[in-house]
Amino acid sequence: MTRKDSNRTISEIKAMIAEDGDFLRPVVRTVIQEFLEAEMAEAIGAQKGERVEGRLSYRSGYYPRSLITRVGKLELRVPQDRNGRFSTEIFERYQRSEKALVAALTQMYIQGVSTRKVKAISEELCGHSFSASAISEINKKLDAELGRFAEYPYVILDARYEKVRENGVIRSRAVLVAIGIEWEGRRQVLGVEMANRESATSWKDFLLGLKRRGLRGVVFAVSDDHPGLKRAIMEVLPEAYWQRCYVHFLRNALDYLPRKVADDCLVELRWLYDRRNVEEARRDLAAWLLRWQEKYPKLCAWVEENIEETLTFYRLPREHHKHLKSTNMLERLNQELKRRTHVIRIFPNEESCLRLIRALAVEIHEDWIEAHRYLNMEMLREQRKQLQLLEAA
Repeated sequence: MTRKDSNRTISEIKAMIAEDGDFLRPVVRTVIQEFLEAEMAEAIGAQKGERVEGRLSYRSGYYPRSLITRVGKLELRVPQDRNGRFSTEIFERYQRSEKALVAALTQMYIQGVSTRKVKAISEELCGHSFSASAISEINKKLDAELGRFAEYPYVILDARYEKVRENGVIRSRAVLVAIGIEWEGRRQVLGVEMANRESATSWKDFLLGLKRRGLRGVVFAVSDDHPGLKRAIMEVLPEAYWQRCYVHFLRNALDYLPRKVADDCLVELRWLYDRRNVEEARRDLAAWLLRWQEKYPKLCAWVEENIEETLTFYRLPREHHKHLKSTNMLERLNQELKRRTHVIRIFPNEESCLRLIRALAVEIHEDWIEAHRYLNMEMLREQRKQLQLLEAA
């Protein structure tokens, strides 16, 4: 297990460097800059702006220093003091510890910042640890840096369930998952959390957590028709168009048909999702309703009332239709998680379940970053530009 985790981390770092050079650069810069500030405070016996007796010297500005790293060139500000007491070995030690540092920061991006991890990094970079208050301050700044998101115009949401033992009782717990597609066209895992069940509250808390981390610019959200999830999307992402997964919709349609059906009713309904535009789809829907109304009146009434929620994807560029009209992209991720967690069957506690699922999500996230671009987002950019010109006219 340890060896596999190590391989995954190295692979992820390689992917981030190769595919997204800016990904960790501001994070690494924040870490080094904050440790320089903490070292200076220790050297002169006072924090920045702090008035204390017995201080050994006073700050005297900064001098610029560039550092070439595997995540790019960092422009740093090295503090100085009047008496020349301050000196640092960070730059020399960084070159020796760079690989481990970047690996640790990558893990923190997925799993969150912890005092223990920051303390370990400080000992590696500076040769000693800092006070609890200094570590706490570094934690806050690093957490804010790691929590930043890019813009994700497309977001897909779904949940699965795992069995967890709790106080000797086996319970089913919901695993909430979000993936996004950023403007470069690559898929990324945005978040994985556990909840007692799927509800409007749990989904709203999950989405608000993503927004606090910086999720923004969502144009289009895809999910099934779970009432709590649907309500949460409307409340937290009101600017986004909502697409009801057409695959789930067709499964729901089975509830309005006899158990044994030997005709092409649902096959023809499925064809509506392969049209060039929404006008064609609505025209064919009218013909479908006329054809099957007499034989399946309940089904036709239900379809007529609900199908518009599944046609939202026609607002997108045609080349994106097949990827965004369903949650299949996330369903495949969930299937992989199921395959890997099936051997455990019942987790000893919620924490162990979440740790494993997040670790698996990191692997999938890594594969997606290494893969070729999933969508050409220039088509969406151009479409939005044209819409803005029409609105301005």
